[in-house]
Amino acid sequence: MDKFVYKKSAGITALSASMTEFKYKKHAHKEYAIGVTLRGIQHYNLDGSLQLSYQNGIMLFNPEQAHDGMAHDKEGLDYVMIYIEPQLFLEVMEKKDIVRFSTPIVYDRKLEQRILSLSHAILSEKDEALCSELLISLTDSLIQTNLSTDDKKENALIRKAKDMLHANFEHVLKLDEICKELHLSKFQFIRLFKAHTGISPYQYFLNCKIELAKQLIEKNRDIYSAVAACGFVDLTHLNKHFKSVYGTTAFEYMSHIN
Repeated sequence: MDKFVYKKSAGITALSASMTEFKYKKHAHKEYAIGVTLRGIQHYNLDGSLQLSYQNGIMLFNPEQAHDGMAHDKEGLDYVMIYIEPQLFLEVMEKKDIVRFSTPIVYDRKLEQRILSLSHAILSEKDEALCSELLISLTDSLIQTNLSTDDKKENALIRKAKDMLHANFEHVLKLDEICKELHLSKFQFIRLFKAHTGISPYQYFLNCKIELAKQLIEKNRDIYSAVAACGFVDLTHLNKHFKSVYGTTAFEYMSHIN
């Protein structure tokens, strides 16, 4: 049976998931995502390469790194995941420039225990102060693993395109306007964007709308204002897309984090 439970504390989101049939569509998060496979094998494509995280595997995702996700076989899998906003992550790490995980999967018992301690504290609704302390312990372990300074400067055209996409969430994707502004044909732009981000402009646009809806639900506890603000036709439309990225509907997500 597929089950996804989200909780949030001290600015960190934790997910406890069990998957058998469910498959994540290709998407990306603006946060750093750090998880542990507890049972089974996590199967996903990341930057064009197949990744398999076996039991005790630690999965490390950089912000805006496109990936999908599923159970490798009919046995299914259980895992936990922690999502940390880049600003918070860098503040705790005492870094100014964005850092990146250079390896997608590692096996490290000490780091694994610290991820599990933090995820358990958030999911069982322990004090925020404790969650913040556990985050520091976790980042101390991460520093000793495989972090590198981000030397992948984003293409200026892609940055401009993303800014234009972000300005239009309540409307449909205006691809022609973006292409005209960037002096590219529609097909040149789609190819360039996909080469740099791993997903198409439409997937990115939809993904950002879903992420914004999640933020608004967390902030306002009003699901219908999120539907309107993000340009979804109705709640069913939002729920369908939300589930493809988060494993749960927007309505269910709101009940988890309350």
